[in-house]
Amino acid sequence: MKRLTLLLLLVPALCFAQMPDTTGIYGERKDTLDATVFSASGNGNFLSKGKDIRTEVITAAGLCKMACCNLAESFENSASVTVGYSDAVTGARQIRLLGQSGIYVQMLDENRPVMRGISAPWGLNYVPSQWLESIQVAKGVTSVINGVESMTGQINLEHRKPTDEIPLYIQASVMSDTKSDINLASALQLDDMGKWSTIILAHADGNFMDMDHNGDTFLDDPRGGMAALSNRWLYYDPSGLQVRFGVRGIYDQKNGGQVYSKASGSSPWHADIVNKSLDGYVKVGVPLNEDNSRSFAVVSDYSLVDLDSKFGNGPFAARQHSAFLNLLYQDQTRENLHITAGLSDTYDFYTLDVTKIVPNYTKQDITECRINDFGAFGEFTYHYEDVFSAIASLRADWYHGVIPHFSPRLTLKWVPFEQLVLRANGGKGIRTSIPLIDNIGVLSTTKTLTGNYMDFPLEKCWTFGGNATWYLPFDDSQKTYVSFDYFGTRFVEQMLVDYTDYDDISFYTLSSLNGGYSYTNNLQVDFGAEPFRGFTVTLTGRLTDARQTLRNQYLDYKPMTDRYKAVLNLQYATNLNKWIFDFTASMSGPCRVWDFMRDLDPMYADGWTKPYPLLYAQVTRRFKGFDIYLGGENLTNYTQPNPIIGGANPWQTGFDASCIWGPLMGARVYAGIRMTIWKTEKI
Repeated sequence: MKRLTLLLLLVPALCFAQMPDTTGIYGERKDTLDATVFSASGNGNFLSKGKDIRTEVITAAGLCKMACCNLAESFENSASVTVGYSDAVTGARQIRLLGQSGIYVQMLDENRPVMRGISAPWGLNYVPSQWLESIQVAKGVTSVINGVESMTGQINLEHRKPTDEIPLYIQASVMSDTKSDINLASALQLDDMGKWSTIILAHADGNFMDMDHNGDTFLDDPRGGMAALSNRWLYYDPSGLQVRFGVRGIYDQKNGGQVYSKASGSSPWHADIVNKSLDGYVKVGVPLNEDNSRSFAVVSDYSLVDLDSKFGNGPFAARQHSAFLNLLYQDQTRENLHITAGLSDTYDFYTLDVTKIVPNYTKQDITECRINDFGAFGEFTYHYEDVFSAIASLRADWYHGVIPHFSPRLTLKWVPFEQLVLRANGGKGIRTSIPLIDNIGVLSTTKTLTGNYMDFPLEKCWTFGGNATWYLPFDDSQKTYVSFDYFGTRFVEQMLVDYTDYDDISFYTLSSLNGGYSYTNNLQVDFGAEPFRGFTVTLTGRLTDARQTLRNQYLDYKPMTDRYKAVLNLQYATNLNKWIFDFTASMSGPCRVWDFMRDLDPMYADGWTKPYPLLYAQVTRRFKGFDIYLGGENLTNYTQPNPIIGGANPWQTGFDASCIWGPLMGARVYAGIRMTIWKTEKI
C-alpha cells in the first residue's frame, strides 16, 4: 500500500498535469458515450436517448442561453439541479440533486473526479462555462470506475478539445452591477500528421462596485476577482496510443460582509477569502491488439488547494493535497459484452486550522488527516442489439482498514419499441465527510459549534430509481417527448448539521442502525416539443419529499429543501439562427425553515417559506464570426427577505448569514460578445 501511495504521488508530480476527457482513454463505452442527439444545435437541453442511465445534456448552445459566467449559473434551465448560496457573504454556491446537497453528487472533469474537499464550496465558481462544450447530468448511482461518491448523481463536464479547429475564441460580458468576465480559448494542431494538439483556456472576472440593494449594510455579492489558466494536450498515434495531459491554476480573492456598521462603536463584519489551487493530470491509453478491442489505461492526477480566510475575527486556514491513480483494463472482444476491471487509489491529506470566535467564547481547532481509499472494481456491460442492456458492477474499497466496503450497482435499459425507453438503476454509495468544509456556511455565524465537526466519518446510502421516456410520433426528429422519473435515497449513515437551537450548531452522525432516518423521494416530469421549425418548448416539474430525524427525535421535512420546482423554457431561432430569443421562467416551492427561525420573523410563523418566481430573457444576434447578446436575470427582482439574521449586531450572539433559501441578487441586465476567429480555410 505504501508503494502504491508513493507512486500515486510521484506520477502526477513528474508529469505535472490535471486530467481531461477520458473518451479515448476509457474506450467507446456504450453506457456513457453513445448518445442519440435528437435536437438541433439551437436546442440547449435534451434528454439523451442512447445512454443507459437517465442523462440530461446541456449543450454549448444551452450554456449560451443565459449569462452563464460560470458553472453555478449553468443550471437555471434545469429542474433536476437546484443551485443556491451556502451563505449570504462569501459567494460560495451549492447544488442540490434528488433533494440532497451537492456533496453527494460526484463532479467529473471529462470523467475525472474533481471539486472534492476544500475545492468544493467554490468549485462551481471556478469552472467558466465558456470553457465547456457540454454538461451531462446523470441521476442516481453511476459507474464505479471513478469511485462510489456518486450517491445521488453525477455531473460530467466536457471541455473544449485540443482538436477543435478554433485558433482563437473570445467571450466577454458585463452586468449592470459591474460584474464582468472575459474568456479566451485557442486550439492548435502542431503537426501535419495531426498527432499533437493543444488548447489554452484563460479566464478572468471581477466585481468592482459595492452592491447592497436591500440596505442591510451587507454586500449582496462579494467584491474581488478570479483568474484561471489551463493548458491541455493530446498526442494521438494512428496505432491507437493516446496520451493526454494538462495543468490548471486558479487564484481567487473575495471580500464580503458589511460595507459599514450600524452599531455604534462596532467595526464592520467582514469575510475575506483567498483561494489558490494548482492541479494537473496525465492519461495514457494503450491498445493491446490491432482492433483496439482490448486496451489498458493509466490515469493519474494531483491537485493542491490552499485556502486562507477570515470570518469576522475568526481565521480559517486549510490546505489539501490530493492524488488519484486509476489502472484500467478493458475487453470488448465479444460484440455484446464489455468488461472493465481495475485498481484505483485516492489519497487526500488535509490540514485544517479554524478559530471560532463568538461572544464570551473562543476556540481553536487544528487537525491533520490522511485519507487513503484503495479500491478494486469490475464492471460488466451487456447489450442485446438496441433493445436491452444491463450494467452490473461491484467495487470494494479499503478505507484505512483490512475490512473492505462493498458497493454493488445495477443499471437496466429496455426499449420495447422505438418510441419508448425504460431505465432502472440502483446501488450503494460511500463518501468521506469533511463536516466543516461540507457546511462552510456555519463559519458565517456567531453560533457555537458542537459535536464531531472536526472528524472525517464515512457516509453511506442506497439510491434507486427509474425513468420512462416516450417519444411522441409527431415527426422523425424525436424532439417531442414526455419523460417520467422516480428516484429514492435511503441513508444508512449520514453526517447531519442541526440548527435547531438559536445559539449553537450541532454536528453528529445519524445512523439507521440506531433508529435514525434520512431519506428522499423525488418525482419529475419533463416535456419537450418543437411546435414549428425554430421554436422549441421545454417544460419540467419536480416534486421532492426529503425527511430526516433531527435532535428532537422525530421525523420531519428536511430544512432548507424546496418541495417543488417548475421550469419553462421557450426558444425561437430565425432562419440560419441569425436571431435567437430565449425566455425562461421558474417557480420554486416552499421549504421548511429551522425551528429557531419561526420565533424571529413573522414571515416564518407556519415554519415554511413562500414560493417565488424567477424570470430570465436573452436576445442574441449572430453575425459572421461573432455574436452579440443582451439579457436579464431575475427579472421579477425577487430576493430573500432579511437573509441575514442579526445583521444589525453581527458581533452578538445569534448572528447567522447561512440560512439561505432564496436568491440574494435582484434584477440584473447584461450584455456580451462571443467572437471566433477561424483558420483561413474556414473563412
